[in-house]
Amino acid sequence: MVGAMPPANTLPCDVAGNAYGAKHLHLQLPAPPKQQHPADEAECKWYEEEIDDDLKLCYALNSVLHRGASKYQEIALLDTKHFGKALIIDGKMQSTEVDEFIYHESLIHPPLLFHPNPKTVFIMGGGEGSAAREVLRHKTVQRVVMCDIDQEVVDFCRTYLTVNREAFGSDKLCLIINDARVELEKSREKFDVIVGDLADPVEGGPCYQLYTKSFYEHIVKPKLNDRGIFVTQAGPAGVLTHKEVFSSIYNTLKHVFKYVQAYTAHVPSFADTWGWVMASDHPFDLNAQQINERIEDRIVGELVYLSGEFLISSTTLNKSVHQSLLNETHLYTEDDARFIYGHGRAC
Repeated sequence: MVGAMPPANTLPCDVAGNAYGAKHLHLQLPAPPKQQHPADEAECKWYEEEIDDDLKLCYALNSVLHRGASKYQEIALLDTKHFGKALIIDGKMQSTEVDEFIYHESLIHPPLLFHPNPKTVFIMGGGEGSAAREVLRHKTVQRVVMCDIDQEVVDFCRTYLTVNREAFGSDKLCLIINDARVELEKSREKFDVIVGDLADPVEGGPCYQLYTKSFYEHIVKPKLNDRGIFVTQAGPAGVLTHKEVFSSIYNTLKHVFKYVQAYTAHVPSFADTWGWVMASDHPFDLNAQQINERIEDRIVGELVYLSGEFLISSTTLNKSVHQSLLNETHLYTEDDARFIYGHGRAC
């Protein structure tokens, strides 16, 4: 995420390492002074995020800090009134300064805490650096491979997201610019934890291939060490949105791993509950006290969001979502994929 991001050839969808909004974003940027008219000034101080055909979110804007485009995507760094700096990739909100810690603590710390002794971690995507930042807080970790497709986005985040500079500069971090699927498949190395910090699956984009049963079964699982854990962001998980991809990703992983755990958290800048799914062939059997002890022993600094008690409680889903996960039959495949609304192209 943007404001708090620490510091790969992969798929275009891997960029920025968050999977925050596979939503269509209409970005209302100020025109150059000579083109701007007084009547347009109020309109230019907002950007709209299109959630569905008949639903938009509007965010008040202080300024546009930077705009650019790489070979793969458009990039913007905005200063919003409510959420601080916001990173926008291809018109999709990736993270914001005020609440990115919710997403990244939820993505990274549960699998590393449940693992008995995590030393090696592979991050698919994660170009903004925030996922790597949180991984590197674990004292046991010796090597982090972060694989993202877009060098320009990584350079952009390294330059503008100063909070992640220390992570980008860590000698434990191996940054690879490549297709995450290709890189993981050809790697001779196995990992204790593999992280899917990917964009949401959007129709017409290549990212959905990294949520499929074949990918999990034939590429991810063989690259995990004994007692290894896989975790992925799994899209919106609210009462009205969890059937888009969250329930399907959960069910798909259940067909590949013996133990699968879904959990959620509310992310204010997404205006929704978000979901993550952990998977392993070994049970997730720690209690809150044991998790708190591992947080104390293993993690440098204080966590802002997660505690043992909250992590356990986050796995208790509301009745509607819980029933959907129990009843879900869809398997995510290349030929039968589900998608998040919109392509998210910036105007």
